[in-house]
Amino acid sequence: MENKTNGSVDTKNLLENGELPDPADWAVADVVDYFKAAGFEEQAAAFKDQEIDGKSLLLMTRNDVLTGLSIKLGPALKIYEYHVKPLQTQHLKNNVS
Repeated sequence: MENKTNGSVDTKNLLENGELPDPADWAVADVVDYFKAAGFEEQAAAFKDQEIDGKSLLLMTRNDVLTGLSIKLGPALKIYEYHVKPLQTQHLKNNVS
């Protein structure tokens, strides 16, 4: 996947070889675009407000998502369980030597 001129990854076409590009390379805009594409349009603004880039996203704990972003509990649980946690797992699998 090619980087855009601002250094962010093109998340309009999220899949690369059947997998997402490594979130560690995502800019804040990429994180926001990812959550908008996942159906969390309203909650994506919280990631933008807190300036969460890919590296920050990969370091987030369940508690960070549930309490640190001021997102309602239901969407926050879904975001963590179905998006943040799998992205963290994928990143670890792809970067184990």
